Amino acid sequence: MLVLKDKKALIYKLREPSKITTVIPTAKLVKHNGDTLVAVPHRPDEVRVLRTMGFTAPDPMQLYYDWPGRYTPMKEQIATASFTTMNDRCFVLNSMGTGKTITVLWTYDYLHGIKLVRRALVVCPMSVMERTWADHIFQFFPHLSATVLYGTADRRRRLLAIPADIYIINVDGLPIIRDDLAKRPDINVIIPDESALYRNASTRRWKTLNVICNKQVPRRVWALTGAPTPNLPTDAWAQGRVVNPTNPDVPKYFNKFRDMTMRQVSQFKWVVREGSTDAVQAVLQPAIRYTLDDMVDLPEQVFVTRDVELTPEQATTYKSMLAKLAAEYEGGQIIAVNEAVKVNKLLQIACGVAYGKNQEEITIPAEPRMAVVREVVEESEGKVIIFVPFTSILRGVAELFGDEYEYAVVEGATPKNERDIIYGRFQDPHDPLRVIIATPGTMSHGLTLTEASTVIWFAPIHSNETYRQACARVRRPGQKRTTVIVHVAACETERRMYNRLEKKENVQGVLLDLLKELSTKTTEPI
Repeated sequence: MLVLKDKKALIYKLREPSKITTVIPTAKLVKHNGDTLVAVPHRPDEVRVLRTMGFTAPDPMQLYYDWPGRYTPMKEQIATASFTTMNDRCFVLNSMGTGKTITVLWTYDYLHGIKLVRRALVVCPMSVMERTWADHIFQFFPHLSATVLYGTADRRRRLLAIPADIYIINVDGLPIIRDDLAKRPDINVIIPDESALYRNASTRRWKTLNVICNKQVPRRVWALTGAPTPNLPTDAWAQGRVVNPTNPDVPKYFNKFRDMTMRQVSQFKWVVREGSTDAVQAVLQPAIRYTLDDMVDLPEQVFVTRDVELTPEQATTYKSMLAKLAAEYEGGQIIAVNEAVKVNKLLQIACGVAYGKNQEEITIPAEPRMAVVREVVEESEGKVIIFVPFTSILRGVAELFGDEYEYAVVEGATPKNERDIIYGRFQDPHDPLRVIIATPGTMSHGLTLTEASTVIWFAPIHSNETYRQACARVRRPGQKRTTVIVHVAACETERRMYNRLEKKENVQGVLLDLLKELSTKTTEPI
C-alpha cells in the first residue's frame, strides 16, 4: 500500500484488483510501468471499507487536516477526532475538561471540508449553548456559520430555516423542531452533548431524540459524555438504543439489560451485579475514552464557566438593584470600603434570594442555576464539592439531590465532630456520600479532600485567598486525577469576579468599574 498525499489517494497492487473495485465504487484502475494498480480515495468512508476487508489503511484526517485554532491539539484529541470520523454512530466518553467540544468540532470541520457531511445539530444543556459551543465555533472556526436556536417556538423555526453550518439547541427545545427536522436531510449530523441526559427511554426528551436519530432521514450521531452512568449501570441502555440501535449487544428491552446488570434482593431493592461494567461497555459501542489523567498536557486544574440565565423575576430584581446602585454611585455613596456589601446584593439576587425593607428574606426563582449545578454533578466522574457563598441558600441547593445522591451540608454552625465524620466519609472511596455543599470559609484550610474531582462554585466570593485555598482542597498529595473547577455565572458581575479570581487578581473594584461603565452607557450590563 502506498499513500499519495498530493492526490489524497491510496494505491494498492493486487493480483485481483476487482476485490476492491467491486466493493468500493470510487476506486479506479490506473496503469503504472506496465502494472495495473488500484487507486482509492483516501477518505474515512473508503478507509472503513478497506479495513473491514483486511487491508491496511491509515487514518486520513491525521494526514490531511490543518487543525484550525490557536491551540495545538493533544494526541488524545487527535485520536478522538480520527476515531469519530471513522464511525457514523459512536460515543465520545472522554472526561469533563478534556476538550470534547473542540474535538468534535474538528471532526465535523474535516468531514464538512471533504463534503461527507453537510450541516450539524448540537443538542446540549442550555448553559453551554452560547459560552461553549457558539464561542468555540466563533473563535476557532470563523469559516463556519453557527445559529443558536433559542426563544419562542416560532423564532426557533425561523432561525432553523436560515442556512447555517451548525445549529445549536437546548435539550428541552428539541421537540419544537422535531417535525421540521424530518424535512431537513441536509442536517445529517446530530451531536447530543451530555448523552446521559437521555438515560431514561420513557422521557419525552429520549423519545424525541430517538425519532430524530432513527426514524427520519439517515444521520450520523456522535454522543458526548464523560459520565454515561451517573446513577446505575442501567443508565447505559437507553443511550445505546438511541445512538446505535443496530449494536447487537444492546437488548431490545430494558428489563433484559436490567437483569444483566442488576440483581433483585427484595421486592423494591436492586443491587449492581459484579461484572456489570462489561455489559455497560458493550452497550456503549463503538466508543473512545480518555481521562484527564491520560492527557498529561492538561494543567493541574481545569477551569470551566457554565453560563446560566436569570429568571424573569431575577432579571427584574437585578436591574432594579443595579439602577439603585448606579444612583448611589453617582451620589458618591459607593466607595471601596463598602463595595463588597453592595456587590453582594447583586450576587444574592443572581443566586435566588433578596431582602425586603425589614431585611426579611425573599426567595426568587433560580431554576436555571440550580439545573446547571445538578447537570455538573451528574457529569462528574468523582465526588463533588459545591461552594455556596450565602448560608441562606445552602439548604435550597441541598434539596436538588433528594434521595438520588447522598450529600452533606457544612456551614459555620456545623459542629466539629459532625464535620469530621462528613470529611472522613467523603474521603472513603467506598462510602456513598457523593456531594458536600458548604460555605467556602468552612473548608478553605487544612483539609485533604482528594476523593473529589470536581469543585462547583455556586457564585463567586470576594476573597482570593479563600477561593484559592478552597480549590486547593482537592489538589493535594494523594490526588490522582486532574480536577475541574466549575464557575456558575448568570451576570456580568459574576463573570468579572471569576475572571479575577482565576487570575489571582484582587476582586475589589469590580462593582465600581461596572458602575463607572454603566454611567457612560445607555444600556445596563447584565
